[in-house]
Amino acid sequence: MDNPGWQARRRAQQARQHSLPPSRGPDGRFRPLQQVLPMEDSSIGGWNVSAPNSPVLSSSPPTPPPKDVGVTSSSSLPPPNVSSHLLQSGYPFVNVQRVASSPITTSMGDPLSHRPSPLSSSSFSGEQLSRLTAAERSKNLRKQRMNPYLQFMCGPLLKYDTVDEHGVWHGAALIVAADADQLPSPHRPSISHGDLGPHPADPTARPFRSETEDEHFQKPAAQEKTVSGQEIYVYVGRGGTYTFWRFLIQIPLSDSEMRIQYSINNGLEMEFFVAGRNETMRLATYSCNGFSGGINPDDFRGPGFRSGYDPVWVDLLARHAEKPFHVLVGGGDQLYCDGVAREPELQEWIDNPKPEQKKQEPLTQEILSAIDRFYFNHYCESFRSGAFARANSSMYIDGYGSYPDDLQRAPVFNAIGSRGYFFYLLFQCFINVHVDGVDDRSGLHPVKSLIIGGPGVYVPFPSHSFLTPVGPTVWVLMLDCRAERRLGQVCSPEQYGKVFQRLHELPSGVQHLIIQIGIPIAYPRMVFLESFLSSKLNPLVTLGRSGSLGLKGFVNKFNADAELLDDLNDHWTSKHHKTERNWFIEQLQLFAQHRKIRVSFLSGDVHCAAVGVLKTLQKAKGRPGLAPAADHRYMLNIVTSMPPPGAFALVSSRATKRHPTMHYADTDEEMFPLFAKDTDGSKPRRNWCSITLEQPSGELLFDIRVEKARGHGETIGYPIRAPPPQWTPKPV
Repeated sequence: MDNPGWQARRRAQQARQHSLPPSRGPDGRFRPLQQVLPMEDSSIGGWNVSAPNSPVLSSSPPTPPPKDVGVTSSSSLPPPNVSSHLLQSGYPFVNVQRVASSPITTSMGDPLSHRPSPLSSSSFSGEQLSRLTAAERSKNLRKQRMNPYLQFMCGPLLKYDTVDEHGVWHGAALIVAADADQLPSPHRPSISHGDLGPHPADPTARPFRSETEDEHFQKPAAQEKTVSGQEIYVYVGRGGTYTFWRFLIQIPLSDSEMRIQYSINNGLEMEFFVAGRNETMRLATYSCNGFSGGINPDDFRGPGFRSGYDPVWVDLLARHAEKPFHVLVGGGDQLYCDGVAREPELQEWIDNPKPEQKKQEPLTQEILSAIDRFYFNHYCESFRSGAFARANSSMYIDGYGSYPDDLQRAPVFNAIGSRGYFFYLLFQCFINVHVDGVDDRSGLHPVKSLIIGGPGVYVPFPSHSFLTPVGPTVWVLMLDCRAERRLGQVCSPEQYGKVFQRLHELPSGVQHLIIQIGIPIAYPRMVFLESFLSSKLNPLVTLGRSGSLGLKGFVNKFNADAELLDDLNDHWTSKHHKTERNWFIEQLQLFAQHRKIRVSFLSGDVHCAAVGVLKTLQKAKGRPGLAPAADHRYMLNIVTSMPPPGAFALVSSRATKRHPTMHYADTDEEMFPLFAKDTDGSKPRRNWCSITLEQPSGELLFDIRVEKARGHGETIGYPIRAPPPQWTPKPV
C-alpha cells in the first residue's frame, strides 16, 4: 500500500515531461494523453467477469459448495483475511493461491452462484466438467453474445428519473458504442427488460415454491419489454465515430420491490432493483470518487484489490448484494479532470508565463478537439472500470466558475469549462441540449424531473436541476450549483425562483426533502486561509510563480493563483458566497415551516466526512434548546468524501465551534461530533453513506460508512438521524 518513493518518482517524471516538450508524430498530430479502445465483451457491466480463474459477479450471497465438489486448483482467489461480507460482491480478488471450488450449477439445480454472464472453460477442472451432463456444460460455458453485435466503449449506465402519478417508474440506460464493424443501417440497438420478482432478502414478498418442491411449478411470467435506442450524440475521434445511445425505460411498479433483468441486444444479462409503489427507496451516496494529481491511488489499495479505487466500492456492492440499493447519488468531484491540462495541444497555452497573453489567445480547432478527446476518453475509462462500473450498471470540473471573470472568459479556459459541462450532461444526465431542448414543461422534455434554470454564466447552457420522489414521503432535489456560478454567485435568482416554485408544489404528505449540493453549506470557515492565499503579498505565491524552492505546484496552471484558492472560493461559506448562502438557508427555513417538511443536505467535495447542523439559536443560557423534531430550522448537512491527510483533524478540531454568522436570523450552526471514536488510527480513509427511512418512527437514517482500515474495503457505520417534522405549519 504505502509507497514512500512514489512522490519522488512522480516529481522526476514531471520533470522529464517538462524538459521534453510534446512533439508531433509523422501524421503531424500530437499523441493524446489517453486513448481508450473498445471494451472486451467480458468487461461489459463491470470488471472482467469471464476472465479465467476469477470469482463471479453475484447479485446475492453465494451458497457454499458441497464438500465433495472441491478440487485442488491454482486459481487466484481472495486473500485469507478478506471477510465473507466482501466476498458477496463477487469482486475478482487477486494474489493468493489456495484450494478452492469453482462456482457452477449442479444437476440438482442448487444455485452455487447467481451468475449473470458466461464462464470460461479454464475456470473448471477436467474432473468438474466430466461430472456435468452435456446440457449443463453447454449452459455453464455458453457465451452470451449481442445480436446485432456492438463494440462497447462505455456502459451500460443507468439513471433514475421519477415515479409518475400512475405508479410508473421512469429511468434510462446509456451506452457508448463504436460505429465500426457493427450494426448496419437501419438497425438500432435495443434494451430488453423484465420483472424477475422480489429480491430473496425481501421479508415482505410472498415466497415462491421452487422447482424441487413441486414438479408442476412454473415461475411467474416476466413482463418483458423491448425499447429501441435513441441516438443522442456522435463523437468523432481519431479512431472513428462513437454513438451515444439512450434507452428510456418505464416500469409499472408493484406493491413490493422488484428485481429487473435487462440486456442490450440480447447480450449479457444484468439487473437492478426498483422499490414497491408505496415503499421508500434505499439510497447510497458518494463523492470524490477519483484521486487528485498528488495522490498515489495505490496507497488506498489493500491486499487482494486490483486498484485503490475498488475497496470501498466493493463494500458498497457487498451491502447491495445483502439488501439492494435503488438509487446511487453522486456528489461533488465524481470525476477528477485535472488531466486536461496535460494534453499536449494545450501545453503551449499552459506554459505561457504571461497571463494577459494567455487570456487573449484564440481557441483553435486543434485545442478544441483535444479538450473533447480528453473528456470522452476520461469518462469512458473511469465509468467502465472496476467496481465503480459494476455499481453504475446495477444502481442507478473542480472549481470552474470560481476563477476571476477575465480568466473565465478567456477562449481556451472557457472551452475547458463549457465542454466539461456538455460531457457532464451527456455521460451523467443522459441529456444533449441540442437534441432534447431546454423546455422543462410537462411532456416537452424526455427527463420528467428536470428543472431548467437561468442561462449559464460561462457555459453556453442553462442550469439543469432535478426534483424527484424516492418514496411517498421523501423527495430529493439535486441543485445545479455549477452552470450559473461565478465568483460572486452560486445560483441565479431565476433558478432559485423556479426551484422554490416546484418545491411549494410538492404533494401533501411529504415529510423529508434531501437537497444534494456539491459543496457543504454548513461547514467550518476558512477565512484566514482565504485571506492568506488571495493576498498579493503572499510570499509562497510569489515563489511558486517563479518556480523557486520547488514551490511551482503551489500555484495553479491557469492564472498562477494559489492552487487551493479556487477550492476555497467554491465554498458556500466563503466570503464571496456568504450573503447568498444565508438567504438560501432562510428561504428553506420558511419553506420547511410553511410545508412542515424536514430539510437535510447531502454534499461532498471537501475531502472529508463530516456532519454540519443548523438549528434554532438558544438565547437563554442554561436552558435546553428546542427539540430537533419540533425545530423547523434543524437541518443536517451530511458530507461524505475521500479525505486527504489532515482534513479529518481539521474538521474534528472545529466540531464543537459555534458559528454566529446567522444569529441575526435566530439560527445557530455547528459541526456534529459524530466521529468521536476513530476506527483504527489517524490515516485518511474513504467513505460513503447509505440513506434509509426507518419505520415506524419516520426518521431518515444517514449511515456514513468509513473504512475500518485504509484500503481494506470493509466499513464501519457512523449513523445520525433526521427526525420527521413535528411542528405546526405556519401560513405564509
